[in-house]
Amino acid sequence: MEKRMTKRDYFNRILSYAKDEDKDFILHELDLLAKKNSGEKKPTATQKENENIKDVIVSVLSDGSAKTIGEICKSDEALSELSSQKVSALVRQLVLDNKVVREEVKRKAYFSLAE
Repeated sequence: MEKRMTKRDYFNRILSYAKDEDKDFILHELDLLAKKNSGEKKPTATQKENENIKDVIVSVLSDGSAKTIGEICKSDEALSELSSQKVSALVRQLVLDNKVVREEVKRKAYFSLAE
């Protein structure tokens, strides 16, 4: 299977036979591609809001007991306004960040703070 050419590949190919006055433009476009792919992006408003919600989840779990998603949702007024799917997704992110531990007891998931 033939490798598909990227925008960077096309610009590099054009650069090889471009005139001097065109090279500045092509090099500028290559720089823009490098900045775009560098990963230096600011968090969105939703991501900032989710970080605040994660802090609330951690504070709910700070009492030391293991809780289900439903119990986490019911334990705080701000969390009760959210869907259990959203809370579950945020708890999963906390598990991936090693801030929360997931235990399964009789096919039911319980979450507690990592030690």
